[in-house]
Amino acid sequence: MTDSQRVLVYGASGHTGKFVVDELLRRGLQPIVAGRSLSRLQQFADLDRRAASIDDGPGLRALLNDVAVVINCAGPFLDTALPLATAAVETGTHYLDVTAEQPAVQQLYRELDASARSAGTVVMPAMAFYGGLADLLLTAVLGPETTADEVEIAIGLDRWWPTEGTRVTGARNTAPRLVIRDGVLVPIFDPATGEWDFPEPIGAQSTVELPFSEAVTIDRHLKVGTLRSWLNTAPLDDLRDPDTPAPQAHDEHGRSAQRFAVEVTVGFGTETRRATATGRDIYATTAPILAEATVRLLDGRYRGPGALAPGEVFDAADFLTAIPDADFTAVWR
Repeated sequence: MTDSQRVLVYGASGHTGKFVVDELLRRGLQPIVAGRSLSRLQQFADLDRRAASIDDGPGLRALLNDVAVVINCAGPFLDTALPLATAAVETGTHYLDVTAEQPAVQQLYRELDASARSAGTVVMPAMAFYGGLADLLLTAVLGPETTADEVEIAIGLDRWWPTEGTRVTGARNTAPRLVIRDGVLVPIFDPATGEWDFPEPIGAQSTVELPFSEAVTIDRHLKVGTLRSWLNTAPLDDLRDPDTPAPQAHDEHGRSAQRFAVEVTVGFGTETRRATATGRDIYATTAPILAEATVRLLDGRYRGPGALAPGEVFDAADFLTAIPDADFTAVWR
């Protein structure tokens, strides 16, 4: 493991990447900004700028040679996650990304866990709104327990202004989505529909079963009998409409006006527990989640090494209460 405290953001010029760079600066870190091309990094005139193609293994290793943590914000992660995470393991660098793509998470768990353990590094995909947040909420509400009969995760968005990266990833990610049934991951071909009463201002919504990367991260470290993941249907109409605009800044920090709620319910026989997180702008909220994870990897407050899930790496309850975001609230009971 390198003695460096350097943090590199790959895909820094993208929508989420810019939020991540700003949040790291706010936390007192001086990130290195990187991507496929130096020409897209000109806006970061005061920062160390680096470039390497995702298919250039030696170039990626050179990029990370003096880096302690790399944050991958460059999708589609089916294309970028394994090459960059492999270079991270080979250079003794912790790896984080923001993927919602289930196959990308599975690939890292399958192919890099042993080598990451040998290298003493953490490989942690899906440390973001999709994937990591629900995983941490479930881990927090379970406390010391690691099993649950039935889990439901419901994500409610009042609207969805998709980024270009979201649209490209959606077109690239065509694999059947996985859910947990009878304790194992299985593909879902006929998604169920339902209703969910979210906290205001979202309220009661029609939902469809639509799992993201949280199903894979949860299966990585918790024993769940049945897992159902729901998304309200209204934002899917936004996502499918090619005329829906990209996110627009609503405040001085660049956040949009989008509101979200994530709820997790856990059944143990006749007992039900619930965790809820609310906030604003799913892309912007990913940045303080990543920043908190980065700081903890740098100062040693993590369990590892290996290719791991967020709730496996961190004390979930402590992590959620420490996320530095005034718009974000998480509670569980």
